[in-house]
Amino acid sequence: MKALFDSVSYDCSKVVTKSYSTSFSLATKMLSDTIRQDIYNIYGFVRFADEIVDTFHEYNKKELFERFEDDLEFALQEKISLNPILNAFQHTYHKCNIDKHMVDSFMKSMRLDLSKSKYETEQEYKDYIYGSADVVGLMCLKVFVKGDQIMYDDLKDTAMSLGSAFQKVNFLRDLKADHELLDRTYFPNTDLVNLTEEDKQLIIKDIENDFNNGLVGIKKLPIEAKFGVFMAYRYYNQLLKKLKKTPALEIKNARIRVPNYKKAELLTRSYIKYQLNLL
Repeated sequence: MKALFDSVSYDCSKVVTKSYSTSFSLATKMLSDTIRQDIYNIYGFVRFADEIVDTFHEYNKKELFERFEDDLEFALQEKISLNPILNAFQHTYHKCNIDKHMVDSFMKSMRLDLSKSKYETEQEYKDYIYGSADVVGLMCLKVFVKGDQIMYDDLKDTAMSLGSAFQKVNFLRDLKADHELLDRTYFPNTDLVNLTEEDKQLIIKDIENDFNNGLVGIKKLPIEAKFGVFMAYRYYNQLLKKLKKTPALEIKNARIRVPNYKKAELLTRSYIKYQLNLL
């Protein structure tokens, strides 16, 4: 039965989310069960594409990516895939009327990671962020609004800002791994070998602006989505605050994390703020 295969596919996306990101998984659990699975399905898709270009160094990544891309196109057209992650994603894609250009833009940015190592201009950087993060925020927004186009149009810019903020925090946190292991430099006009406090503060100011704009949209989200997205915002904002206090030299030489006990504390405080309508 196709229904059984679909159920197994959804479980796979959920397992991927829990296995790869404890913080995102925790935030997703705070979403209403009416939308939670669709977010798992989106995460599974973007995570697998990202894994191909970031971690499978002992394999032909270009060949794997192209095969994944072909399988994705088949899944979206035929509404089925023997790859359970793509089978789950195509369900959400059609159910939530996700625009094809969002998927294409995401895959374009992922493809760049196969060959491009430096983003030297602001436009290159913005284009990469749009494809790798902004459109993921828009896909999730499609799930949250449940077909309400007026709400989607109203929240579109803030969803993109939040996606940008999350991605830029990841870039700053993963500075060492991206530079040393993958030979990538995302931040334009920045010498990562000699990263200064001034460079770091300029990057952080940009991220703070994205977060401020994103929070405006969080406050307007439907009740089913608001707390879960706010929880993700709180986690990444806490991570940014920690990065802000960390010397530039240390950021270059270590991966900054928020410990699990702190995540639990953030969850409790976020819930209190949410209940008291203090977002």
